[in-house]
Amino acid sequence: MREVLESLVPGFAQASGYQVAVSYDAANLILRRVRNGESADVAVLAGSAIKQLTDLGVVEPASCTDLARSGIGMAVRAGASRPDIGSIEAFKRVLLAAESVAYTTEGASGVYFTEVIERLGITSEIQRKAKTRPAGLIGELVMTGEAEVAIQQIPELMAVSGIELVGPLPGDLHRYITLTAAIFTDATQRKAARAFVDFLTTPDALRSMKAHGMERA
Repeated sequence: MREVLESLVPGFAQASGYQVAVSYDAANLILRRVRNGESADVAVLAGSAIKQLTDLGVVEPASCTDLARSGIGMAVRAGASRPDIGSIEAFKRVLLAAESVAYTTEGASGVYFTEVIERLGITSEIQRKAKTRPAGLIGELVMTGEAEVAIQQIPELMAVSGIELVGPLPGDLHRYITLTAAIFTDATQRKAARAFVDFLTTPDALRSMKAHGMERA
């Protein structure tokens, strides 16, 4: 959501008069920060993370609003040959043949990718050549040549210049991550928080999300 919010927040602030301070981090890192006592007015996270916050009583269940969804895909450096990942077996072969595979360890896509390689029975092979970061745009490692392929949410791969999207994970490996907004139970700016969540469901906001590779939830 970083690129989306950076494009939308100035317009919201101008139209509403509310100022928005945004703190970005991977889903697991945000969850850790909240468990350690941090709070805010609004959270925008993967739906699974919002559910955890709901279960903890940190956000209001009635305020949870699905915004958009994004798939998980693979990218390579621009100009490189695009491997065939049209089937699960082809995808597995590409992962095993790649010199290095980049993914995040704390982001929703990276957490899911660890489940994928375990399901494929190639965890040890991939871990030996993994190029990881806790969070951020992991496609940057492909752009700089530090990794051959990157696995992440498609909008995050699209946000990196110098790399090309190969496609989504194939077959039933493919998973959509739903992005959800929710208001904290101890929000100090409740009216502004509600206005911001409502704004994120407007046609302008949805168009911005679509332009950054997301789909309607």
